[in-house]
Amino acid sequence: MVLWYAAPAVLGAWLVLRDPRFDYRLAAVGALVPDLIDAPLGHRAHAHTLLFAVGALGLVMAATVRRRALRSRLLALPVGLLLHLVLHGVVGRSSLLYWPFLGDWGRLSLVPRPGVLVVQEIIGLAAAARVWYQFGLRDRGRRAAFLRTGRLDPC
Repeated sequence: MVLWYAAPAVLGAWLVLRDPRFDYRLAAVGALVPDLIDAPLGHRAHAHTLLFAVGALGLVMAATVRRRALRSRLLALPVGLLLHLVLHGVVGRSSLLYWPFLGDWGRLSLVPRPGVLVVQEIIGLAAAARVWYQFGLRDRGRRAAFLRTGRLDPC
């Protein structure tokens, strides 16, 4: 489930923002966080809510007052959290998305059925391949720069 969240989060953030200064590594991490937090429960819960993502955004904004460079970098985390909600299909589940305002989140599984999981990972692999080629990450220097800064610069 790593590729399904991380690679489309990077690609999606790039397609929407097209900002070479954005830290796309943190968007990928943010897209993985909700499943890591809710994994001990075994189902989608707190971290799969809009309240959690908006709370993370508020925390970043409050913690980075007068620190524009740090704020610009850390905003990628809540962006990744929001992209996770889209990729996990939470946006179609109002009671989960708007928890606690519209009820309980229920016991929706974190892991899809095996067939769906395979298709999702293949799509994630395709997104990773597009990022790899579009941004020239096969070049050792460009790859090292991405891993060091999180920035993507199209070839």
